[in-house]
Amino acid sequence: MGTQKKLSLKSGRPPTAKNTPPNLSSKATQKTIVTFHNLNKALAKAQTENDEPTITTLKAQFTQLGGLQAYQAASIQGQSSARGGDSSIQLLKWLPHNLPKMRMLEVGALSTQNESSKSGLFDPIVRIDLHSQAPGILQQDFMERPVPSGEEEERFDVISLSLVLNFVPDAKQRGNMLQHTTRFLQKRDALGDFAGLLFLVLPAPCVVNSRYFNDERLMLIMASLGYVMLQRKQTSKLVYYLWQLRDAPAARKEQRFGKVKVRDGAAMNNFCVVLEPEV
Repeated sequence: MGTQKKLSLKSGRPPTAKNTPPNLSSKATQKTIVTFHNLNKALAKAQTENDEPTITTLKAQFTQLGGLQAYQAASIQGQSSARGGDSSIQLLKWLPHNLPKMRMLEVGALSTQNESSKSGLFDPIVRIDLHSQAPGILQQDFMERPVPSGEEEERFDVISLSLVLNFVPDAKQRGNMLQHTTRFLQKRDALGDFAGLLFLVLPAPCVVNSRYFNDERLMLIMASLGYVMLQRKQTSKLVYYLWQLRDAPAARKEQRFGKVKVRDGAAMNNFCVVLEPEV
C-alpha cells in the first residue's frame, strides 16, 4: 500500500478574524453563508490550479468579510431553533429512544445548546470543530483525530456530520472523510441488533442539482463503505440522511468512484464525492 498524503480540513476553511461580528438578520445570515461558500469554492479551485494571485485575493476577501468567525456566527444563528435551523431536531426524530445512553461525536459543532444536547439521549457528546466557538467544543480537525485502538468503549454510537462534507474543498477529501467515519463507529453488538449511525446533512443543491452527484451515486459510495441508508428527508434547502454501518468497508482497492457526469444543465453545480483506491 502506497503512502497517502495526510488529509487535513484546515485548507478548506477561511481565515479567522479577531473581532466577533454583531448579530445578523435572517436575510443577512443567509447572504453571509452563501457568500462564504462561493468564496470557498473559488479558493479550492485556485488552490488546485496553484493560482497564487487569486488565492491571495480570495483570502483577503474572506478577511474583509470577518473570517471564519463571521461564517460561524452566521451558521450559529441560522441553526438556532428560533429559525428552525437546528438539524439535530431531525436526528432525534429518527433515533431509537429505547436504547441505553449513546456515545455521540458531533463534527463541526457550533453550539452546546442544540436539541441533541438537551435530549438526554447521549452520554457523552464529544463536540469538535476546527475553530471552537464555545467551552465544551474541542478544537480539532476530524481527519487528525486519533483512530480508536479497537476498544468498543472508544467508539461512538452516532456521528453527526451536518453541513460539514460540503465545506471540504476537494472531492477526494470528501470521500476520505466519509471513509474516516467508519473507523469511529460501533460495530454490531453481541446480539447483532445495533450498529453505529451516521447522520449526514447536505445542502439540497449538492444532491439534486449537481452534474456529478445524486442520491444513487451517494448510495453506491456509502454501500462500499458498509453503510445502509435507514432514513432520508429532503426540504427546499437541505437533504438529511441516517446511515447505519452494518458491514465492514470493502477493501480500498475495490473502491473506485471517480468523477462521473450523471446529468447536465446550464444552472447545475459541480459538487462531487470521489473515492479512489490507494496506490
